[in-house]
Amino acid sequence: MSNSLFSLTGKKIAFSGATGVLGKSMSLYLAKEGAEVFILGRTPAKVEELVNEIQATGGKASGYICDVTDADSVQKVANQIADEHVYIDTLINAAGGNMPGAVIRPDQTISDLDLDSLRKVMDLNYLGTAIPSQILLPLMLNKGKGNILNISSMAASRPMTRVLGYASAKAAIDNFTKFLAVELCTKHGAEFRVNALAPGFFLTEQNRALLTEADGSLTGRGNQIINHTPMARFGKPEDLLGTLHWLCADASAFVTGTIVAVDGGFGAYSGV
Repeated sequence: MSNSLFSLTGKKIAFSGATGVLGKSMSLYLAKEGAEVFILGRTPAKVEELVNEIQATGGKASGYICDVTDADSVQKVANQIADEHVYIDTLINAAGGNMPGAVIRPDQTISDLDLDSLRKVMDLNYLGTAIPSQILLPLMLNKGKGNILNISSMAASRPMTRVLGYASAKAAIDNFTKFLAVELCTKHGAEFRVNALAPGFFLTEQNRALLTEADGSLTGRGNQIINHTPMARFGKPEDLLGTLHWLCADASAFVTGTIVAVDGGFGAYSGV
């Protein structure tokens, strides 16, 4: 097998949501493997910090400030990247998250759902993927081939209690991924691909308080998850890197419209 199948050297990868726990690990890895990473984020300090960290380890990175839910903001960044780099090979849509108001706690009912929070969660996760995909597509058309990788979740296919907004938004990401895979292939050619990576349960700043106590022990919900994960542990950021590499490399050239689970077997386990 030729190593060129898995080479990321020289690939230009635009990456939204890269400053989170998982995104940071992924962007550092891609740069280490020779890709040039364009960090898209809305917090200048976080973007600058990550770009500096990549560059300090010998990698290539540039930072671009935008809000992925704002089309005008993303268009300005697309224009900048076009001027400076002409094209991109890959777009990774990792911007996302949840809000307390879009969660229904055990002591609440659907009547307590805050619709404004639900709308914001849908905007961040769904529109935050759809808008960059639409606006940065011309940067792939400039090269005549392209690759979009969306970040989904196991909550998309198996809705979890409490996280109504997040699970619904990620389910929309799965549908969008499959739709766009067909759309781009049929209208722009077989060298345009769209896939999604669906992590299982990873400890991040967003969910740490939900899954672990202050002393590091598991909460009741954390125990439920571990008991339904055959590998009996949470994922570590590095667990995503092999699948990420494959989906960004030419090794997956015939893979499109696919949701790849990295979940320790959670999705396969029925609970009995």
